[in-house]
This record gives sequence, C-alpha cells and structure tokens, in this order.
Amino acid sequence: MSKGTRVLVLNAGSSSVKYQLIDMLDGARLAAGLVERIGETGGRLVHTPRTGGPRETVQAFPDHAAALKAVAEELSADGVGLDSPELAAIGHRVVHGGLRFTEPTVITDDVLKEIRRLIPVAPLHNPANITGIEVARALRPDLPQVAVFDTAFHASMPEYSARYAIDKDVADRHRVRRYGFHGTSHQYVSRATARLLGKDPAEVNVIVLHLGNGASASAVAGGRCVDTSMGLTPLEGLVMGTRSGDIDAGVVFHLHRVGGLSVDEIDDLLNRRSGLRGLCGENDMREIMRRADEGDADAKLAFDSYVHRLRKYIGGYYAVLGRVDAIAFTAGVGENAAPVRAAATAGLEELGIAVDPELNSVRSGEARIVSPEYARVAVAVVPTDEELEIARQTFALVHRERRESED
Repeated sequence: MSKGTRVLVLNAGSSSVKYQLIDMLDGARLAAGLVERIGETGGRLVHTPRTGGPRETVQAFPDHAAALKAVAEELSADGVGLDSPELAAIGHRVVHGGLRFTEPTVITDDVLKEIRRLIPVAPLHNPANITGIEVARALRPDLPQVAVFDTAFHASMPEYSARYAIDKDVADRHRVRRYGFHGTSHQYVSRATARLLGKDPAEVNVIVLHLGNGASASAVAGGRCVDTSMGLTPLEGLVMGTRSGDIDAGVVFHLHRVGGLSVDEIDDLLNRRSGLRGLCGENDMREIMRRADEGDADAKLAFDSYVHRLRKYIGGYYAVLGRVDAIAFTAGVGENAAPVRAAATAGLEELGIAVDPELNSVRSGEARIVSPEYARVAVAVVPTDEELEIARQTFALVHRERRESED
C-alpha cells in the first residue's frame, strides 16, 4: 500500500468529470479541473495547476475512459501523474449509499455490485459514479479506491425522522425512506462552523443551509445529523433551481389522471421545470434578484417562495434541535447572495436570530459570522469544500488500514 500523502478526488457525472488532487500534509490543491460534454461534440477540459493559469483543451471525449486518460496526461504534464508514488488513493463521490454504506468504504467488486444495486433509487447519479470508479480502477488497479457517499452523514437520523408514514412492509420492500443528500457538504460545514465559534463540534447545534442549484437543509446536533430536507431522492425539501421541493403527492396523481401527463413527464416537470425556473423561467438567483429589483412580478414571486420555504425549515429545525448555536449558509447562493440571507432571517429576532446589514454585505471567500454580537444565534457564511472532505475521509481510511496492516 502506498505511503504517499496525495489523494485524487473524482466526481463523475453523466457527461462530466470534476477532479482535484490534494496533498493531505497541508491540504494544498496541486491541481483541479473539469471535463465536460463527455460523449458529445465539442468536449472541453479545463485544467488548473497549482501554479500558473488554467489550460483549456477542446476536443471530443467519446467516453469517461477517454476523459480520465486526458486528465491523467494533464496531471503528468505537471509532474503529479497517476503513476506518482506520492498518490495514496483515489476518492470517489458516490451519491447514494443506501442503508449499507454509512462510512467511507474501500471499493471492492462486492461494494461496486451493491452501488449498482442502488441505481433504482439514484438513476441519474449512481451510474455515472460507477463509470468513474470502473475507469479509475482500470487505470490504477493497484491503488486503493474509496467511495464517499452523499447519503452517509444523514444515516444518523433517528427512525422517526427517516421514515415516511406509509405501510412499513411496502417501504422496506422497496427501500423507501429518507436518505438525504449533500452529506459531505453538511458534514464539512457543520464542523467548520463549530471551529468558527471556537467550540468542539460535539458541543454545537447547527442548522446548515446548502443553497446551490440543488438546495438542502440539515439539523445537526453535536456533530450528528438528526434531520435533513431531501428524502428518498434529491427532490424533497427546499425550493431549488429547477426542482419543486416539498409538494403534495396528490399533485402527481392529479397531473396523471386529470392532466394526462405520463409518469416520465411528471418526473421531468418536478425535477427540471419547477422550482425557481418553474415560477419565473430562470434558475440563476442573481438574475432573479435583478429582475425582482426592477419590478418583475414573477421574479419577486420566485424569490419570496424560495425565502418562505427557507424560513419554514429554519423554524422547523429550531424546534427539532431545541437549542441552536448557529445557522450556516453555504454553496453558491448561500455564500454569495446577501439578500437571501437577510430575507431568510428577517423578523426572527425573538428566536435570537439576526443579521448585521454591514457584515452581511461584505463579500469574502473566508468563513465569517454576519450576525451582530448581541444575537443569541450566530449566523455564519461558511464556504463548503466537498472535495477536501472527500479527500480527508479517503486518506483517513487508507491511513488507518495501512497502520493496521503494519501492526
């Protein structure tokens, strides 16, 4: 087993691969990049080394194997190739781990078989994750490959939170329960928020709001997730860029029986043509805020609906936790949209929640508190770093296994 200190993090999507090479001695990014439009015309690879500007390659990448081979060539050009003895492992983001995978896991044939068995509950994500794993294993069969699951952090939810109130036997037979997603982000941000407060994560209760195009909330008590907004799939919960979030299940039956829509058409409607886009035709929060400021009624409705759902979850999770030490905003919207943070917390002073307008308006890439000193609950902006979290978990696992094999 390699004694290197570097971890390559791979996030394989259906037509893209994101990657970062991280040295775990100091957390330094040695390289990062993105391959997009795999299997399409006009593929593109953007590779950013540790020093110097990004390098862009425009060519066709017929499949993930071709894409990862191109990534390997870019890394080799920087002297940090896949054949480097400093490479300790490859960490893979895997979206769905079901009930079996609640910790980072070294990938074996049996593990891969189980990830494949979970495809029906993650049909858009697990197949692409599997492809990335298979290609990486073929390129470096001698290297530990570790799966880090989006659902794992939420596995600590109590049964009464994870269960849907449907027939228990039917639910168990079809693995229907609330799994949650964005787990690596929620785990990273909840710990980083505790550090920002100068406390041990075990002492802190945090509401984490991961607000990107996909959005989710979690209630974290003493470092453990006790509730989260996404469920069996990433559709449940907050209003998102193109997903509806919480919706009466009867809407599905109504659209099918009365509207004549097929199941696939309803799936497409709720996942790709709803949320912010469904309300105003746009899913970029920056554009929505601009339009709302100019008096666009649809954009204002979209913004207000988005914020209203956020406030409902903040209040609900406050009740679930009983005591809240911090609310942490993260991801693209959470980190950059000050008006969203202000609106989501406005009028909650009786709960000890407030935002300082001046602190909130400051743009920064650093973790920071934007609430006034007198506020009982800290409101924080904490940039997420899912790749670093995956690298940490991957390296900790292979390092532990290395020590055990040497004992």
